[in-house]
Amino acid sequence: MFQTNLSKFFESFLNFFRQLILANWRSLLLLFIGVYLPLQIFGLLALEVWQNEGGFPWDVPILEAIHTTSQPQLDVFATTLTKFGKFRVVSAIVGVIGLAFLFMRRWRSLTYLLTTVVGSSFVNRTAKELIHRVRPHLWDSPTPELGYAFPSNHAMGSMALVAALVILTWGSAWRWLVLILGSLFVVAIGWTRLYLGVHFPSDILAGWMVSVAWAIGVSLILKPHLTKASTVNEAQPLNETTLRPEETQLVGEEVE
Repeated sequence: MFQTNLSKFFESFLNFFRQLILANWRSLLLLFIGVYLPLQIFGLLALEVWQNEGGFPWDVPILEAIHTTSQPQLDVFATTLTKFGKFRVVSAIVGVIGLAFLFMRRWRSLTYLLTTVVGSSFVNRTAKELIHRVRPHLWDSPTPELGYAFPSNHAMGSMALVAALVILTWGSAWRWLVLILGSLFVVAIGWTRLYLGVHFPSDILAGWMVSVAWAIGVSLILKPHLTKASTVNEAQPLNETTLRPEETQLVGEEVE
């Protein structure tokens, strides 16, 4: 009798487990690929940099290979292009997009965009102060930088912006254009930091990984992908301007 009840108990649990996994497998896969794996890569990079001041065996050879392509015209191009990866420039881009979201009453999307980009800056600053990695000094850079190197702030800022925009446009016809142009922008900014000799390749890779994880992690909490951009003549979805029932409950608990 006991064994029969125990068997039914486990059978019910396994049935529930299967249904729950089937209902949420996309979110779980996104969590694994978009958050866990990037954070694992970042953690391995950070641990190696922490334990070995010389960095990775492939850091210097890659920098030297890129430096062999240097010429005055590329110096000017890289020096100009790299400015678009600065946090104040990324912030200006976010400000323009943010104003559009504000007037379109896409408040959830705006909150997500601000949290992702501004939050990535705080993550970057914290990581730099913890790791204390010095910048490469293999040649005289046209734009020498002070401060710590790991992870790259330019790489993190550009990736956070692009990752957020990809997530915000994923349900629309703009997603592939944003993904392609955004990827080119992120890679171009990363190249400028290597070409100018102010970052190791591992600084760039680490910045990309932690920004991807941060952007996807924030999206799983704020859920901006539940909404889609509306046309001018369509009513704005309520969950862009109002809290979801579970969010209202949590806010009520905090107030109490």
